[in-house]
Amino acid sequence: MGSLMLAQVASVVIGRNEGERLRRCLESLHGRVGQVVYVDSGSSDGSVPLARGMGFDVVELDMALPFTAARARNAGFQRAQALAPDHDYVQFVDGDCEVRPDWLERAVAFLDAHPTAAAVCGRRRERYPERSIYNRLCDIEWDVPAGPAKACGGDVMLRAKTLREVGGYRDDLIAGEEPELCVRLREKGWAIHVLDAEMTLHDAAMTHWRQWWMRNVRAGYAYAEGAHLHGAAPERHRVRELGSALAWGVVIPLAALAALVAVGPWGLALLLVYPIQIIRLFVKGRAQARPQFLRAAFLVIGKFAETQGAFRFWTLKATRRSARLIEYK
Repeated sequence: MGSLMLAQVASVVIGRNEGERLRRCLESLHGRVGQVVYVDSGSSDGSVPLARGMGFDVVELDMALPFTAARARNAGFQRAQALAPDHDYVQFVDGDCEVRPDWLERAVAFLDAHPTAAAVCGRRRERYPERSIYNRLCDIEWDVPAGPAKACGGDVMLRAKTLREVGGYRDDLIAGEEPELCVRLREKGWAIHVLDAEMTLHDAAMTHWRQWWMRNVRAGYAYAEGAHLHGAAPERHRVRELGSALAWGVVIPLAALAALVAVGPWGLALLLVYPIQIIRLFVKGRAQARPQFLRAAFLVIGKFAETQGAFRFWTLKATRRSARLIEYK
């Protein structure tokens, strides 16, 4: 497939202080699409001159306003549309990702052949899964089955007209903006698909426990906000994930405490459900034995971080305070 087809594609890259990762990201798009817009969110590492030096259009966000990835993506899409409104598709890429060599052609071919598809994504892989257990956990997490899906992530190719139809991402969401967008796309009758193809190489750069914990806090926040926005039937968006976090992070510990008071030390036997759940997830998993066991353990432990994130959302909502980005890097 030639460059004429890829001229239908604009790409929006978002980032802040991504360093060499941004260079790799931009190089993976150079000369392959009709337009590339880089949206910078207050970098101090030379990202802006790097992108401009490579010949790309740059949008520098006004950091006096609350920053969100959703706001950055919208700003990039608006600039791309202003520069070349005839692009059919837009490939969003996070600045810590590198687009794989044949992804763009495969994504465009799929959208051309499936006119009811609004979005398509593929397999995101970790660049350095061997550097930490947290990176490896991300690599396992990215391994989702191909086929029709309910949501996509930050790296995705979207049909431009569908993004305009639903008004883009929600600027005010500090997390979970991609699945929320997909809810609104599906409400309009559009489909989301995952291809059995490598899409991007991602560099999570997670080497510390706190980074992993905060990433899960952000997930819990997104679950609570997603359920608040679209939790009603029939969508029930993020209700299951939120319920799971609260069950493991709040209900079971409180039940064990109540049992301790009621029947004494034997009441703590209720806490055995945690290792039992780890074993169940391990047996159910598809990955290699050691990584899968660690993944099972971290999935259970992560429920406490998710619960923290959910309570953060509810606290901010109750006090009517503005949310701040939950970062793990």
